[in-house]
Amino acid sequence: MKIYDVTIAVSETVPTFPGDPAVKFDICAALANGDVANVSQVSFGVHTATHVDAPNHFIEDRRRVDQLDLCKLVGPCRVVEVAADVTAITEAHVESLENIDRVLFKTRNSEFWNEPEKGFRTDFTYIEPDAAELLVAKGVKLVGIDYLSVEKFGAKSFDTHIALLEAEVVIIEGLDLRDVPAGDYMLYCLPLKIHGGTGDGAPARTILISDL
Repeated sequence: MKIYDVTIAVSETVPTFPGDPAVKFDICAALANGDVANVSQVSFGVHTATHVDAPNHFIEDRRRVDQLDLCKLVGPCRVVEVAADVTAITEAHVESLENIDRVLFKTRNSEFWNEPEKGFRTDFTYIEPDAAELLVAKGVKLVGIDYLSVEKFGAKSFDTHIALLEAEVVIIEGLDLRDVPAGDYMLYCLPLKIHGGTGDGAPARTILISDL
């Protein structure tokens, strides 16, 4: 058995989507200062690093992150590797997927995590709305990608998100798939159970397990 931790850490150096809150840590108590324990406080947006989007992210009065069906977040999963020259995942990239409940796309985005100090990348590979609609039609329950959005940067509408979230498809964004070969795995994705705010999403510790 091999375990792949595909979670990007929440840190003050992790790139965040433009307009989202930056990550900030404060030390509330420290053993080095004579306090009885180390206690930290962290502030960040819920769409930081590896995270899950809930339907309420883009659709009002829909399922919130603490209401997600855990059965969708745990189970067999396929990692599909997309060629490095692909900047948009289209119907052609998903039409051969059959009887797959969960799919994660490994793209050129994965290499961006080698240089987080360069900040947020706007040229990331994304999922076209027609591909999202086809994934829904095929009965996919969860879709993940290896950067901070499934949507094209600068899109005026959010058709990819809405196509998936209207169908209650869970979205995982910000995956670290650099060391993960294409193939089939068991996925365990557990977002923080946040009850408050608008319930739009939460960071998620995410692992893949291979039998090899």
